[in-house]
Amino acid sequence: MVRGKAHEAKATTRTNDPERTMANILEVAMNEFAEKGLAGARIDQIADETHTSKRMIYYYFQSKEGLYLAALEEAYRRVRTTESELNLDDLDPESALRRLVEFTFDHHAGNEPYIRMVMSENINRGQFLAQSKSIQALNLKAISAIEKLYARGVEQGIFRPGLDPVDIHASISALSFFNVSNRHTFGLIFKRDFTSPTIATHRRASIVEMVTRFVKK
Repeated sequence: MVRGKAHEAKATTRTNDPERTMANILEVAMNEFAEKGLAGARIDQIADETHTSKRMIYYYFQSKEGLYLAALEEAYRRVRTTESELNLDDLDPESALRRLVEFTFDHHAGNEPYIRMVMSENINRGQFLAQSKSIQALNLKAISAIEKLYARGVEQGIFRPGLDPVDIHASISALSFFNVSNRHTFGLIFKRDFTSPTIATHRRASIVEMVTRFVKK
């Protein structure tokens, strides 16, 4: 009887802080979906790791697919939120571009679950991302930041005109993304450990230089 009351008290404590509970569920869910994909992920496992129940997870997120989409949105939200704090407007155009590339490389290198979730959603052909009401707005901010720094660079005669900000964004993302998404296969084939600080530092500098040279006059 005492045990039952203790369990009830614990459950009540969790439900009294729904934001914290949801944040904890999303944190664990991101790793679960990253490791196993939507099909392989298990709500039971997420419930065990968050010390909650399947019923509570479904209460907050309605379904496994709903939780997956929420986790995907949270992964994008985190990168865009941090990106918006770079204060690129305070830097000269070239320094701002270099800072953006460095940030993208560092974020991807340090957040493999994010990369794996994006890879998983591409396997799903973006069908769940297409249902999101926030993803597009989040990513438009990233393009807007590039548009502004690129326009300043063109105006100052630093960057060559006629480039597409979305294309610049794609190039930055592609180079940084590949470094993580293909680190195992590429590393095994060419005998390079992309997690090595020395190799990572060299690769980072190389990507920054490639993007900068592409954009500059």
